[in-house]
Amino acid sequence: QVQLVESGGGLVQAGGSMRLSCAASGLSFSNYAMGWFRQAPGREREFVATVTRSSEYTYYADSVMGRFTISRDNVKNTVYLRMNSLKPEDTAIYYCAAVWAPHSSFHSRTADAYHYWGQGIQVTVSS
Repeated sequence: QVQLVESGGGLVQAGGSMRLSCAASGLSFSNYAMGWFRQAPGREREFVATVTRSSEYTYYADSVMGRFTISRDNVKNTVYLRMNSLKPEDTAIYYCAAVWAPHSSFHSRTADAYHYWGQGIQVTVSS
């Protein structure tokens, strides 16, 4: 059974930093591209960042470019999202997700492409 479990969320002041982790089990982690998405109240789920299966490439939403960093550890089966210079508009439930990667450069910014999802974790940025 595949499980993705997020941790590290909570409350932070604007301008602060936070690191999210997502521990994966039940899948061959290094064969999957990993992504982070978020959903704020009343809004659609949106793409945040993705990393290819061996970390060759990373991609970011324009809204987080230069502030967030996605990384992964294929030994620990974990993907991370380092968030700096947080803004109140970053407040959302953050989800990690896994998509089967048929080749090393495969990635997707589309939520529907992802096969597995975590339960989500709340990140709240106060002004």
